[in-house]
Amino acid sequence: MNGFPWITALTLTPLIGAILLCGLEPHQNRLARGFALAFSLVSLGLAGILWANFDSSLGSLQFAERWSWVPTLGVEYFVAVDGLGLLMVMLSTIIVPMAILASWRIEERVPIYFALVLFLEAGLLGTFTALNFFHWFIYWELSLVPAFFLIKLWGGPNRSSAAIQFFVYTMVGSVAMLLAFLALAYATGTFDFGRLAELARSGELASALTAKFAGFGLSAQQWSLILFVSVFLGFAVKLPVIPFHTWLPSTYSEAPTGTTILLTGAMSKMGAYGLVRILMPIFPEPMGLLLTPLLWLAVVTVVFSACAAFAQRDLKRILAYSSINHLGYCVLGVLAAARLTDNQPYWIAEKAAALNGVFLQMFNHGLTASALFCFVSFLEGRSSGLRGIDDFGGLRKVAPVFCGLMGISVFASMGLPGLNGFVGEFLILKGAFSLAGWATALATIGLLVTAVFLLTLLQRVFNGPLNERWSKFKDLSVSERIIVLPATILMFAIGICPQIIIETINPTVLRIVSQLN
Repeated sequence: MNGFPWITALTLTPLIGAILLCGLEPHQNRLARGFALAFSLVSLGLAGILWANFDSSLGSLQFAERWSWVPTLGVEYFVAVDGLGLLMVMLSTIIVPMAILASWRIEERVPIYFALVLFLEAGLLGTFTALNFFHWFIYWELSLVPAFFLIKLWGGPNRSSAAIQFFVYTMVGSVAMLLAFLALAYATGTFDFGRLAELARSGELASALTAKFAGFGLSAQQWSLILFVSVFLGFAVKLPVIPFHTWLPSTYSEAPTGTTILLTGAMSKMGAYGLVRILMPIFPEPMGLLLTPLLWLAVVTVVFSACAAFAQRDLKRILAYSSINHLGYCVLGVLAAARLTDNQPYWIAEKAAALNGVFLQMFNHGLTASALFCFVSFLEGRSSGLRGIDDFGGLRKVAPVFCGLMGISVFASMGLPGLNGFVGEFLILKGAFSLAGWATALATIGLLVTAVFLLTLLQRVFNGPLNERWSKFKDLSVSERIIVLPATILMFAIGICPQIIIETINPTVLRIVSQLN
């Protein structure tokens, strides 16, 4: 596209906006909100330009920008997107304006709040476009710091402990991942993800590890396993995978709604993205060796989190565990696709189905979970902070639009055919069943439990006799409908016509599968 650095411009846009917001006076609340929304919409527009000019017939990286940075350390500024990266960029730029609008009524330290939101967006966009570990890790950590302060300064009554727990868990995973990549760079002389994947496929990575760390008495396979576990920990915490999940329910519950939307809609996808972009290509052999215990982790993540959601009484905690459940299917799909097979067309098709499902599930969950947390915040705003599943009842009679729109998001999350959630889960289960049948069969228990707790949520909140306490409960305002309308439209559009995304991501999926085999 005429050599213009579109990805750099995309990443710098929210960063510039955040810096400008930091320069505003504390009382300039209206201007701060307008600035934040404007810069987020500019980012969305730039992402739309990338989508419109992306050649969907290719599975290769596009819009690449590559410059030497610290050549003696193998550090380059290298950014580009393929179908996966572009999809995550689009998701992030859709979610951020939604989070800003959901935070519109915040009155304390408004310029700083929205500056932190834009800093976080810059971290997200950088994570999904950077292809050299050095600056990829900078973006990875850039998203952590603003999220911590957003929870710590604007969260609920227990925000301090939730923020600290979030920070400690995520930092431990990040440190483990950093040490692993420092070891890889020491052995190979490069931080480039693509180059490391090539070395892994050719066997040169194992040779390099043996040559550099021979004095420690460990084989190349043992070193690969250690490094794999370290990197996996970083992504497992971010997703999260059980048992690394305990930070998430309290964080989602205590964070302000806009921050929760960012955490569940975009930040959690950083972990799933890392599994596909980094872990699978660089560590195919260790992933294959540990495939059975990893599949057990995926099954436990899906089933246990669904059961935990069913046991909750707080709506935010229900949705928090529901997020773990839905992302557990992404882990299942990735692990199933990582199974070592031959190059027969049947296996290629099944792996492609699983990974297409993973990509769709990441995008779809971002939309539906963000919308659901928005609706919970609307409930809180009308009930003086109440959000217990038993605090309401019969609201459909006084707020039919509220019930209808939230019901669409609930059914999308449940995987109802015709809505976006169905397609991703179907493709994951279809592909994974041939590759990891026992794990997929066990994971389907989570589908049943998910339907039970989501239908229970609808029944308790909207159906039954109207609690007289809520006889004057207000339906959604025009501005509230505008906040959730784009996500609702996309739920129907993707559910009815999933090829609008699959046509873009499938060539990337086929390239990933061919490299795995």
